[in-house]
Amino acid sequence: MKRLIALGLLIMMCAVSSLGAAETLSARDAFIREIIVSAKELFDAANGRLQSAHYSGDVYLCKNFTVDIFKQNAGKYRVGEFPDAPLVIPNNLPKEDSKPYQYGIEWENIAPESGNPFYAAHQFKYDKSLTKSQNREIAMAFMREVKKGDYFQMSAKYYYGVGAHSLVFIEDYDAASDQVHWADSNMKGEKRNGIRYGLPQFDAVKKIEWFVDAFCQPGRGATLYRLRDDIIIKP
Repeated sequence: MKRLIALGLLIMMCAVSSLGAAETLSARDAFIREIIVSAKELFDAANGRLQSAHYSGDVYLCKNFTVDIFKQNAGKYRVGEFPDAPLVIPNNLPKEDSKPYQYGIEWENIAPESGNPFYAAHQFKYDKSLTKSQNREIAMAFMREVKKGDYFQMSAKYYYGVGAHSLVFIEDYDAASDQVHWADSNMKGEKRNGIRYGLPQFDAVKKIEWFVDAFCQPGRGATLYRLRDDIIIKP
């Protein structure tokens, strides 16, 4: 009887140990989780109120939001191949270098040895040699590639405005609902006395066709930037 009890306890301990191992996150997944947690904290801090998104240093100003949640957590991580380089997030490609496309589709090309932990996993640029329906088909396929933690950079013309926008997807593309979930700031907003105020969002949800309508236009497009697989804890 004692042996049976001991065996049962051993099995339970092994099961718990296996569960713990299964729940252990890779450095990359931990980094993504922390970025998303930071986005939620900024969202909660705003308490549903519009925030200043006018001045260059405003955290709630579009890409400043996505850069801030990256920088809050990047210090303890490195690219495995280049562990001595502190992580950086590239700026948007300048307007002149973006031509003939609109500004805001993509980032500057910073090498991983300089600390860039991202790579362009997928990109869509409107191709004028194709029909509108062909472009839309490609754009829809592009949006189905969304993964949790992807940084999204687009040049769009849509209900909320015209120009560049940045956000972070917080879940994989949901094929069942054809939707994506994201966090951002200043997609929605308004001007008061000439000053722009933006609304932070967390777990915003839209069908991918909504995004395609926004960026699948001549001269526009979007890029999915994804963290490399070899993210490690800083040695």
